[in-house]
Amino acid sequence: MQKLRLALVAPTLRILGGQAVQADRLLHQWRDDPDVDAWLVPVNPLPPRGLRFAVNIKYLRTIVTELTYLPLLVRELAKADVVHVFSASYSSFLLAPLPAAAIARMLGRPIVLNYHSGEAPDHLARSRVARSVLAGVDRRVVPSRFLAEVFRRFGLEATIVPNTIDLDEFAFRERDPLRPRILSTRNLSYPYNVACTLRAFQEIQRRRADASLTLVGGGPDEPALRALAADLRLRNVQFRGRLAPEAIAAAYEAHDIYLQSPDIDNMPLSVLEAFASGLPVVSTGVGGVPAMLTHGEHGLLAPPDDHRALATHVLRLLDDPAMARRLACAARATCDARTWSHVRRQWLRVYFSVLTEARTVEPGARQARVGLSDES
Repeated sequence: MQKLRLALVAPTLRILGGQAVQADRLLHQWRDDPDVDAWLVPVNPLPPRGLRFAVNIKYLRTIVTELTYLPLLVRELAKADVVHVFSASYSSFLLAPLPAAAIARMLGRPIVLNYHSGEAPDHLARSRVARSVLAGVDRRVVPSRFLAEVFRRFGLEATIVPNTIDLDEFAFRERDPLRPRILSTRNLSYPYNVACTLRAFQEIQRRRADASLTLVGGGPDEPALRALAADLRLRNVQFRGRLAPEAIAAAYEAHDIYLQSPDIDNMPLSVLEAFASGLPVVSTGVGGVPAMLTHGEHGLLAPPDDHRALATHVLRLLDDPAMARRLACAARATCDARTWSHVRRQWLRVYFSVLTEARTVEPGARQARVGLSDES
């Protein structure tokens, strides 16, 4: 039987973030698969050599990228049986998923739109264009119950297919003794509120002078966060910058507790990676985090922007290592359902169902579905 040809429209790792990492992981998993031939169609392609100078000119960057992206979409999506589009929110939705969905529909290809942003409640409330495009694709897929419930509030049904975790890459290890070596792997930008993590660490260090904090990630807030760390007179804080995906597992291995303080979130890969690696997790309970981490069972949750509550939870773990190990073991058990053997079957059901449905619908009717409605 001929393999299903799958065009995966997503950012490359040059845009280092959850979507790019998850897309790269998914593409790797499909490699040499007996049923699927998958390839990446980058939403951030490198422009032709003669136009690359413009990428460094602020006002031309978007235009040059789109001039490269649109012809690439036409060429690559024409070869596909199914088009799988990764999607975030706001302007990135307009620049990448919207044209991919429109061109796939023009070519008569079924569209699976895989939405990942924790900013969905605000994005869908504000954008009639986004709601219209989402209503017109063949299948909406989200990685969390949180996003499925958000979509349902706007009359959009979504299938849940969780993010995957490689349990060979992120190997579990019990922390005994449990040391105050704290790790955060969130980007240094909104909405991750790494400033709250620094303030929590100040409270922790007042009790545990030997505590250390490693921040893995980059972003526009780095200078302000470095200044805040100096103002708070923090010791043993490392800004590691962005690490390549293959180096992330070593960062988890070298630490004992995972701490994050986002204001908005969905189903962060960082929490899954910490679960798989055996780090007990302390987080703000925002967005989809409580759907994957039950307080007192898989980790500890605090209110948003509450650095004192976060610090109290970390100190509680350090005071009760047995509880920390219990939480870490329970969290690791949740990863089994997110391994590739489980998730692969779910993706195959999605792909083959939309392909079957596409073959039973008149081409003209399908092409009309993704068009923007009058109200958009």
